[in-house]
Amino acid sequence: MKLVFFGSAEFAVPALRAVAPHVVLVVTQPDRPSGRGHRLHSTAVKQVAIELGLPVEAPERCRTPEFVERLRAFETDALLVAAYGQILSQAVLESARQGGINLHGSILPKYRGAAPIPRAILEGEHETGVTLMQMDKGMDSGDIIAIERTPIGPDETAGQLQERLATTAAAMASEWMPKIVAGAYPRTPQNHELATLAPKIVKEEAELRFEREAEGEYARFRAFTPSPGPFVVVECAPVRLRAIARATPEGRPGEILATSPDLIIAFEKGSLGFLEVQPAGKRPISGRDWANGMRLRVGDRLADRG
Repeated sequence: MKLVFFGSAEFAVPALRAVAPHVVLVVTQPDRPSGRGHRLHSTAVKQVAIELGLPVEAPERCRTPEFVERLRAFETDALLVAAYGQILSQAVLESARQGGINLHGSILPKYRGAAPIPRAILEGEHETGVTLMQMDKGMDSGDIIAIERTPIGPDETAGQLQERLATTAAAMASEWMPKIVAGAYPRTPQNHELATLAPKIVKEEAELRFEREAEGEYARFRAFTPSPGPFVVVECAPVRLRAIARATPEGRPGEILATSPDLIIAFEKGSLGFLEVQPAGKRPISGRDWANGMRLRVGDRLADRG
């Protein structure tokens, strides 16, 4: 079995490890600048490929004629794709005997696109899964080969859920790729009328607002933890939320309902406990210590200090 593996994000790493003995080339996104120093950083997949001693390439565009010819030269059985970050052209898909096989972190046709895991949490879904699919030239629109379903925990963050789904994806890759290479596998067309989209996350979406309902903002916190990081804006400065919890008191949106033992703040139709926060440019501290430093008192409204 000869495979080319396409992947970039952390979600793809367990699948790469699972099929590594059969991988002749790893294709990933180019190194990008990130962090305060804007230093170049390799993708999680590239780092693991190097660790495993696998050849790796990171073309800016994988659909150029030159790169397609390079893929064809490997004469591989299939392309295995997971969280790669580019739509593969028909020419790329046809470079392998069985085409492209994708591991996608949702129950297709729901949540096609770049961010299925946080979008499912944000929308209040109670179940998700991993879909193994035959790729076509569309975005996550190809035939379904297999689906593994799992409940979403009521307090589960996107990071925690991604870790579980990545493990599931790796197991599916191990089970199904030998069958796919042998040509013995089912294909069920998607119902495109039921399709929903999961577009890329932008940082502004991670802002929690007191005037929105508490349960929805708790889902927002979970959906954007750890990345890009949920936050509130107080006195025109972002305060990152590192740990919060549901609470029962009610009040006017933004009202401080308690400062000890935990800082509890009212949202629309409920409240949330701010257990650990990180003011801009500072270290994480408890919500209570932050409230003391800000001289917040019960009855104050953060909405008035926005």
